[in-house]
Amino acid sequence: MPIDPAKAVAAEPRSAEISWDHKDVQLYHLGLGAGTPATDPDELRYTLESRLHVLPSFATVAGAGMGVVGGLSAPGIDIDLAAVLHGGQSITLHRPVPVAGRAVSTSRVAAVYDKGKAAVLVLRSEAADADGPLWTSDAQIFVRGEGGWGGDRGPSERLALPDRAPDVTAERPVREEQALLYRLSGDWNPLHADPEFAKLAGFDRPILHGLCSYGMTLKAVVDTVLGGDVARVHAYRTRFAGVVFPGETLRIRMWTGDGRVQVTVTAVERDDAPVLADTLVEHS
Repeated sequence: MPIDPAKAVAAEPRSAEISWDHKDVQLYHLGLGAGTPATDPDELRYTLESRLHVLPSFATVAGAGMGVVGGLSAPGIDIDLAAVLHGGQSITLHRPVPVAGRAVSTSRVAAVYDKGKAAVLVLRSEAADADGPLWTSDAQIFVRGEGGWGGDRGPSERLALPDRAPDVTAERPVREEQALLYRLSGDWNPLHADPEFAKLAGFDRPILHGLCSYGMTLKAVVDTVLGGDVARVHAYRTRFAGVVFPGETLRIRMWTGDGRVQVTVTAVERDDAPVLADTLVEHS
């Protein structure tokens, strides 16, 4: 079997030094659509170095890390990248992400689950600097055709939405060039830029990065529900339920209460086709 669950989980973690500064943070925020209107004081917190704060989802790109592809080269894993889908993402913040920093990122395969027709790999990265832990990030990776060995199916993370209308609904446009800008933060997959490659993958044009939708959604929650205070975010997780294309609009529905914001994200122009589901922001 191309995946040896026991060997993958038992493998020694791999560590690498990462660093970032205000330019990396600003580029990431611009890749999420920040800066409109350009002189809005609320947007300057994302774009102007003298006022800068860091959206916690920046942890998914900080220092470019070792990334999902690096995790898929771990011992016990030998798979076809064409069978791989990014199924979900979660981040736990141990303290606010600094505007500039240097840290050690340690990555490992935290779990391998058997979903029958697919395997799910949980690739965990933990970052710490001289002052202690910064964040823990889990990427849930679906590998089609690799399940069926009778292993643990893993937890179910489906969230039942409140039986009421959303407390807040926001719409966020995805600019035509946004995927091209977001790529500069470290995800160079041609699926998000090259029309011919996108067609080979089954799409009629390039799609937006799932982690870009992830960051856009957290920014909307921070800006509309959390008073613009990124330090209030303690944890954030989602399941990638569908794609979004540059030029479309995200409709972000939010239900608030008890230190939690539940969220769904859909593509407006495709009759509210699902984009993100089972999405939860935990906050103070």
